[in-house]
Amino acid sequence: MSVTPVIPVLPEDHEFSRMESREAPPTHFVIKIESFSLFEPCGIDKYETEEFAAGEYNWKLVIYPNGDNIVGKDSGYVSVYLAMADKSCLPVEVNANFSIFLYNHISGRTRRFLGMKSRWGFSKFMSKESLKDPSNGYVVDDNCVFGAEVFVVKKQAVPKCFSLKDIYIPFKRDWKIPNFSKLGNPWESEEFTAGGQKWKIRLYSKGREEAASHISIFLQRLGSERVQKPITCL
Repeated sequence: MSVTPVIPVLPEDHEFSRMESREAPPTHFVIKIESFSLFEPCGIDKYETEEFAAGEYNWKLVIYPNGDNIVGKDSGYVSVYLAMADKSCLPVEVNANFSIFLYNHISGRTRRFLGMKSRWGFSKFMSKESLKDPSNGYVVDDNCVFGAEVFVVKKQAVPKCFSLKDIYIPFKRDWKIPNFSKLGNPWESEEFTAGGQKWKIRLYSKGREEAASHISIFLQRLGSERVQKPITCL
């Protein structure tokens, strides 16, 4: 699928959160409206499409060719909304990502209007002047094509928590021991704290009785007679 971003010039209070064009047609619903210019002389201020199914619900597009009550019928805008077809089966809450489309007859692409607000639609979908201008390609031979995609979010995200308080941070300490060959047996480091405990290193440079031919190193926790983590080195 080829998607080309479109950056429109819109007033600051416009309801579009994003607008783009693409070659792929809408996934769930397409409606072709013939003789679009007859809406106004016929006194049709509101047109509801047939129902279509998406995400286990039935939906419909509601088109106000002369604008809805929010912008006013003299605003010069076309208003388009997505609506639940049967509100009697409406659960407590339905979360959905939706897009409303308008086909461009000249480029062969579909302009996509992405909704991010709680009100599912656009009171200022497009100005009537821009929509009816043949050079823009939206109404050609008095025909226009709208479409819709609706993706219902069935499950809420499962919250997870990550805390640095429970992470073990290893302790590292280096010692530089001069005149190693003249060290006493054993040599002990100064005290240091790690993990809320006090420790020191005990080094046998000449080995111990049970390993006299090896250098032995021990990690000792102070306050305990038990020597922990013996390490014997060649």
